[in-house]
Formats: sequence, structure tokens, C-alpha cells
Amino acid sequence: MRLYFVLRYVGLVLLIDSLFLFISAFVGLAYGDNSFGVLFYSAVVTALFGIFPIIFVPPADKITQTEGLFIVVTGWILTCVVGMLPYVMWGGEFTFTNAWFESVSGFTTTGSSILNDIEKLPYGLLFWRSTTHWLGGMGIIMFVLAILPSLGSASMILYRTEMSSVAQDNFKQTAKKTLRIVLLVYVGLTFVETIILMIFGMNIFDAVTHSFATIATGGFSPKNTSVAYFDNLAIEIVIIVFMILSGLHFGLLFSTFFEGSLNIFKSTIVRYYIFLMIAGTAIVTASTYGSNYDNIGDALRYSAFQVISLGTSTGFATTNSNLYPALSQILLMFFALQCATAGSTSGGIKADRFVMLFKSLGKQLKLLRHPRAVISIKIGEKNIKDEDSFLGILYIVVYLLIVFIGGLLLVAINVDPLEAFTGTIAAAGNVGPGLGEVGSTGNFSLIPDVGKWILTVVMLLGRLEIYGVILFFLPQSWRLKKE
Repeated sequence: MRLYFVLRYVGLVLLIDSLFLFISAFVGLAYGDNSFGVLFYSAVVTALFGIFPIIFVPPADKITQTEGLFIVVTGWILTCVVGMLPYVMWGGEFTFTNAWFESVSGFTTTGSSILNDIEKLPYGLLFWRSTTHWLGGMGIIMFVLAILPSLGSASMILYRTEMSSVAQDNFKQTAKKTLRIVLLVYVGLTFVETIILMIFGMNIFDAVTHSFATIATGGFSPKNTSVAYFDNLAIEIVIIVFMILSGLHFGLLFSTFFEGSLNIFKSTIVRYYIFLMIAGTAIVTASTYGSNYDNIGDALRYSAFQVISLGTSTGFATTNSNLYPALSQILLMFFALQCATAGSTSGGIKADRFVMLFKSLGKQLKLLRHPRAVISIKIGEKNIKDEDSFLGILYIVVYLLIVFIGGLLLVAINVDPLEAFTGTIAAAGNVGPGLGEVGSTGNFSLIPDVGKWILTVVMLLGRLEIYGVILFFLPQSWRLKKE
């Protein structure tokens, strides 16, 4: 493995980070607040660290899978490091640990926060906080590949390493075209939602930052009470619609609306995803009507928002779900575990793997009755190999094991079990809120510093789909050898 080439490509990642830090600095300047200095200095430092390896290391047309893995994981970790610089320099509630937590939570689109008073931050920092979502939602490596498409065959390795293996199977286009599709859909959805939110009463700053968080399925809001601050049904409906769209496979969205096909409506996974959202909303509405809400309209309004917010891993809130009945809370945590579809900005296990699990279970039940039967698993028009089915189920098992270990570690440092396990579920799924003090109207400020570091590791594992991070830290992966 050639570490100098890894540093060159990580340098490109840092330059993209610095670009958005500069933009955030000038947003602060435009609003006349005092965040310009910390953001500008952070941008300069990040740009310097990014440009040196590009100057001194020649480009490589070909890189290996191992080098691609190291570029992706190192790029994500260093992005989170530079993302915390303006927070540390600003101070206030941002201790070193809190700044790291907020940065990782932003870039992984988790949306969990340590801030008790978000609205105290200046506009520049609030914009940077939302920008970390927007960069992380598409993936910082994907941004590099989309903006700098002339990286030769190296782009294919990085694309395959960054994008979920489940999502790649559903894209019918080449890697280069896929990158353009993702960028077009991502930017397009952000722009359209921003315009609509402004039409329904948001100012441009709130519209942009909430669109960043919605399309990235992140959940950072510049308001202390999240979307509940606006108490506007029209705004909530707009955000619900765009959360659902952001939870769909971007390739299917593109083919449906730009190529004239109806792939979305033919997809087994999309039908499962939409059906579950409707069923979950109906159950939570029935559960909360009479106990939390006297009006069926209110029960539907708030239940639908919470179910879709957690079911897409967005994490916005319009009410306190801690007050919901136990049935509703358990359902919300299931949605936080599963989340939306692969190929979207959503986190979690993904609906695709759950469909694969149910299909595999059905196959095994049939084999118990007819041991000699030849039964294949089919999702839509695609036959699923036994190996792919096994890997999907194995991922679910490893994912749940990480949630269990993370929750157990938090309990070991005296975190309340409810907050420990639901907080870990929220971190692994990049969802944001759990239950208890870390619920929809709370934050993670009371979690001990050690616990915050544990949760950030879980966030990164969830965002990078576990295996890449594990391989990165295996000693044999660091051996310098010819490949």
C-alpha cells in the first residue's frame, strides 16, 4: 500500500471541506456576526493541510482496493477532525469532546447534539453545522468524485468503497453516470425543498438549513425545538414529503422522473418501505389518540411526522415522543433500527436487508417442508444468490451486536439503560434521538465524555457500514506490500 497516494486523495477531501468552511465564514460575515474569524482560520488551516500532499505527491491513475479503503476511512475521520476546528475555537458549550461529538454527528448525518441552546450560536456556525450534514449525506468522497471526475480508474475504486454494496446492485448505470445522477438528485431536491419552504413562510436561512438536514436525512435544526418551533402544518407536510423522497434510492428517483420509467412503483423494496411507513403511522396514531391527543387530526399529524422522521433516519421532532405509549416507542425504535432504502441518504440497517431477511426466512420454511425442493430468492426481477443473502443477514447480526456492545459499554459507565441502548440505536442508525434524556426534545450533553466517544465510534461504524472501519483497524491492513 502506498501511503503517499492515500494522503494525496485525502488532501482533495480536505480541500472540499475548506471550500465549505470558507462559504460558512462568508455567511457569518453577511449576517454580521462574530463567527467569521473562527471559520476563516479553520478554512485556511484545512486548505493548507489539503494542498501540501497534492503539490508534492504525483497523481495515480490506478489505486488498489486497500488504498481505496484507507482513502475513504481516513478521509471521513480527518473530515470530522477539521469539522470540529471552528467549534473548538468558538468555545462555549464546545469542549474538545463536545466539538468532536457535534462534528461526527453532523458529517455522519446522525443529528444528535450536545447543545442546550442551539440558537445561541451565530449564523456562520449554524450554517457550518448544517453544511456538515449536507456534505455527509451524499458522502464527502462522493463529492470529490462528482466535482473532480478526472481521477481515472481510481474513481471506480473509491466509488465502490464509499457506496453501500446493497445500493450499487440497484444502480444500472456506470459509476461515472451514477455519480452525476446522485449529485443531480441531491442538489435538485435541496433546491426545490428550499423554495417550497420559503413559500410557506421560512426565511432563506431556515429554509436552506432545514433543506440541508432533510435531504441529508440528518436532523440538525438551527432551532432549539426543531421543526416544532414553526408550528406550521404546511411546513411539516413539505418536510415529510422530502424525508420520504430522501429515503428512496436516488437511481430509482432519477429513472422515474427523468427517464420516463416507473421503476419506483415496480420496486418490491420501495413498496415495502412505503407500506411500513403507512402501517407504522396508523399504529402510532391509534396508540396516541385518546392518550396523548384528543383530536384524531393531531394524532395523525404528530405521529406521521415522528414515524417518518425516525424511519428515514432524519431525526427532526415536532413533539416529545417520551410521552408516547410504550407500543409507539417500541415501534419508533424499530424504525430507527431499520430506516429507509439503500441508495438514499438514510442510515440504519436498510429496508433492502430486511426484505432479504424475510425472503430468506420464507425460503427456509419451505425447505423444512420440502427438503429436496430447489427454491430461489427473488426481489423484484432479480434473483438473490445464497451468498448475497448470507452476507445481508450477517450484516444485520453484526449491526445488532454493535448496538448491544455499545449500549452495554454505556451502561457500564452508569448511563441509564433506556438512554444507553436507545442512544446507541440512534447513533448506529445515524438517526439522532433515542428515548429519555436523549429523546426528541433532549440532547446528549449529560452523557459522560467517554460515552460520547463510544457513540461517535458507533456513528462512524453505522455511516461506513461497519466492515470498512473494522478492516481499517486490523493490523494486517497496514502492512506495506505490493498489490
